[in-house]
This record gives sequence, structure tokens and C-alpha cells, in this order.
Amino acid sequence: MRTRHLSVVLVSVLLLTSGLGIGAVGAELVETDSVTSTTGSASISSGTVPAQTSNVGGSPDLDVFVSNPNLVPGQTNQVDLTIANDGNLRFGDPSAAETVTTARNVRIDAEANGPLSVESGETAIGGVTTTAPGSAPVSINVPDDVEPGTYTLDLDLTYAYYSSGEDRTVTVSRQVDLRVRDDARFQVVDVESDTQVGDSGTVEATIENVGSEAARDADVTFRSQSNSVSVSGGQSDTIRVAELDPGETTTVAYDVGVASDLPVQQYTLSGSVTFDDPDGISRTDEGLSLGVLPLAEQEFSLTDVESQLRVAEDGDLVGTVRNEGPVPARSVVVQYAGEDQSVIPAERSTAVGTLDSGESANFTLPMSISGEAESGLRSLDMAVQYRNGEDELRAFEDLVVDAEVAPERDRFDVAVENRTIQSDGTRAVDVTVTNNLNETASDVEARLFADDPLDTGDTDTGYVQSLEPGETTTMTFELTTTGSATPGSTYPISLDFRYDDADGDSQLTDTYRVPIDVIESEGGGLPLPVIIVALLVVGTGALVVYRRRQ
Repeated sequence: MRTRHLSVVLVSVLLLTSGLGIGAVGAELVETDSVTSTTGSASISSGTVPAQTSNVGGSPDLDVFVSNPNLVPGQTNQVDLTIANDGNLRFGDPSAAETVTTARNVRIDAEANGPLSVESGETAIGGVTTTAPGSAPVSINVPDDVEPGTYTLDLDLTYAYYSSGEDRTVTVSRQVDLRVRDDARFQVVDVESDTQVGDSGTVEATIENVGSEAARDADVTFRSQSNSVSVSGGQSDTIRVAELDPGETTTVAYDVGVASDLPVQQYTLSGSVTFDDPDGISRTDEGLSLGVLPLAEQEFSLTDVESQLRVAEDGDLVGTVRNEGPVPARSVVVQYAGEDQSVIPAERSTAVGTLDSGESANFTLPMSISGEAESGLRSLDMAVQYRNGEDELRAFEDLVVDAEVAPERDRFDVAVENRTIQSDGTRAVDVTVTNNLNETASDVEARLFADDPLDTGDTDTGYVQSLEPGETTTMTFELTTTGSATPGSTYPISLDFRYDDADGDSQLTDTYRVPIDVIESEGGGLPLPVIIVALLVVGTGALVVYRRRQ
């Protein structure tokens, strides 16, 4: 391993005590190691050497050990070196031994033999004393096709130390043996993946034992290198393989998820295999790695959107949904996802079935607009919900559509053909009712209201079983005037309608007001007071207008 040349130097030391000269002869055993040795005036960090060093002799004695000399082919191995110091005091005061046995400013230069190569450069580790060993990592490249066996790592250790009042620098050579074992080793030979940005999928890795021994109870672990990529819902997952012989392959599968809005690119999973060798000794191969290339994120678009929405009515939002993603989407439904209180979806979603990549389908989403809403253009937040290939529920929510909301209108048109009635008379009033809604109105019940001098008599309700959109019917009511009705005057009658909408919900309309003109009865002219009142009304230009109360 190394050659040490020993020489004995006779040193005369003069000790002065209380003015008395005492002569003494001592021997210093100096150990050198065939490279370089320089001496000079001793100095320490303060610029001077402690006075006692001129009367103390000794030197460090460095050696190198490796706790784990095993190397794994096909990767860069880190070998941790331990530098021990067996320095000794040759002569002098034992309390000053550390001064001459400490190796200062230790630097290590490593060189590998054969197919191995050292990747790290010279390493400085500071001082090494006899009580505190030093340590240094060395990176060694080991080719994949290296033959199993023992290989030598050559080390040059350069350091400084004090002895006999001098500052010395030496370089010593050491060697350590490293071993490439004939163990089982593993390599990823194939990867298949259907994972997707914004979703998860299965990554299948085929592992081959490329070593020379069998591996038993092999725990194959893959871990993510990014917080945006998960493995089985976390950062790593482990799958056990009972046994893997040399040259044999096995496939392990992991659920890998990729966060939304990430680019389509390779994402790395690092792996390791912990296993028992044929002797039952636990080994670990840290050299596995694989790349995951996810599919593009699943997206949808809404086009050709038409609004059939109106204030205070039920309506529909119709359009086309298209699967813009790279894979089929099952059980696709279109949803209103907004929080506008004036927009009331009759159903939160409408189903369109399965859409292959690039396929489109039409949808109709029923919704209502409240009576307090304003008409005009609305931006509606939408979403598409679907199931992926694993039958897991997913949603795409980055959708907004513009919809025009029409102003409120009367749900029914009401008209009276003959609006006259004789004073102090009774007649049947025919009211035509037209359904203005976009849906069928069922169990339509109309009620007539009138105030003195008009009276509804015994027939104040009308009924029709249903009215289709745009359909018209006629309802007949009885109307009577009292003696206080003034011919030539106009009085209002009121109607409202209660009906069931297409969902079976009962609805009540606003009140409709219709003017009724009172004419002179066929039995004679107007009384004098009535004539005077009529003249006064005409003379003042008064105009009475009746409007439908909203």
C-alpha cells in the first residue's frame, strides 16, 4: 500500500533553568512518504509559532478509510472518505503534542484506476487532529459495462504541520480499494403513460435486472421531483416485486397526476430498488429514472350560443359544445356555473353523452330570469363536467358565454271586443286571452274584479284547461252597472290569471285593467245632473286614461 522511510535525527536540546545550563540529547523519529517535504520558519495564524514548538518534535500520520467501498455501475457514485490521524509526539512536553501532531489545511487529490474516473476535483477539509478525523466526498463515474471486481483509488494528501520550531508542508500518497459488486442492478427499459395535464393517469415502467444476481423482495420506489407532479396522490409510492432474476423484467404501475396549466413536456421521476441479495443482505440500487410526457389538458368550447331568455320568464340557452381535448370524454354535461341571483337554472346541467376528441353536440339548458332582473346582454359563467377514462368525475370551468336577455312582457294578451254597457244594465263581456309564453299554460283560471258602479254579478271567473304558446281563447263574464253609473263615463275592470307552468308550478300574473264605457240606457235620456256633470267634464278637457297595473 505505501512505503515509509525512517531516519533518525540526533537533536541536542539545551534547557535553561534558573540560569543553569543542562545538556540533554533526544531522538526524533521522522516519517516521510516519498513525495514532497518543505520546511521553513514556523508560523501560525498570528504570524508566530508558540515558543514551545522549538522544544517539541513530532508529526501527523494520516491514513484513509472507506466505510462503504461498493460501487454501482452505470452511474456516478459518491464515496465518503474518512481521514484518520495517528500522529505521535517524538519528544518534548506532552501538553504541546497537539501542536505538532495536527495536520493543517489538508487537501485531497483523488485519481481512479482502470475504467473508473473521478468527477470531483481537489477537496480541502481543513485541519485533522488525532481526536477528530476529517471526511471528504469523492464522486466516481462507473461505466455501465464495467466488470465486477476490485479497483484502486489513488489519493494524494497534502497538509502542513509544526515540528521543532519549523512550519512544514508534505504530500503523502495513500490508496483505498473500491469494489464493483456482482449484485442485482436495475434499469428502466420501457415506459407507457396515459397521464394528462390537469388530471392523473397510469404510468407503467418496465424494470429489468441487468445485474448478475437475483433480487428478492424488491421494493421499487418512484418519487416526484416537482410539487406539480404527484405519485399516487403524494410525492412517492413503492411497489414490491417478489423476485427478479438476472435478465428478467417486470412492470410496475403508478398513478401519476400533473397539475393544471403546466406545459406538455417531460417530467422526471427518480427511482430506487431496495432488495435482498441471495445471502439475505439488504442492498439498494439508487440509479433509476424515467420521464413522463403527459397528454395536453382536456378542454371544451361552447359555440353558436343563442339566448331565448326573457325577464320574468322561463327560457333556454342553446348552443354547441365541442371536446377540444386529446382523449374522449364520457357523460358530458353542460352546466351553468354562475352565482347571479337573478339567473335561475331550471336544471343545473344538461347531458350530451360521450364526446370523442374533436366531436361536438348541441345542448339546451333551461333557465329562468327573475322579474327583478334588468334586460340586456349578460355574461354567464359555464362549465363542462365529464368522466375520464378511469370513470373519475372531472370539470372544465374556464368558459364564459354572452346571452341577450329580452325585456319583460305580458304573459297573456287581454282584449275586450265590445267595451260598452248600458247604465243600470247587465251584459255578458267576452274577453279574448292569448298565451304569450314560450311554454304551455295549464289550468288557466281568470278572475274578474270590478268596483262600484260596476259589479261582476254571478259570473266572475273563467277557465280553460290549457293554452299552447300563441293560442287564443275567449272567456265570458257577466257585468252589471248600478244606478250610480253615469252614462258617458269610463270605468275599469280588472283581471288576473292563475295557471300552472310547464314544470307544474303554480303562477299568478299581474293584474290586467280594461276600460268599460257606460252608455245611456235605451229607456231614456240622461238625467239633468248627469248632463251637467258631462258638460263640466267636457268643458274642462279632462281625460281619464286607464293603464294596466304592473
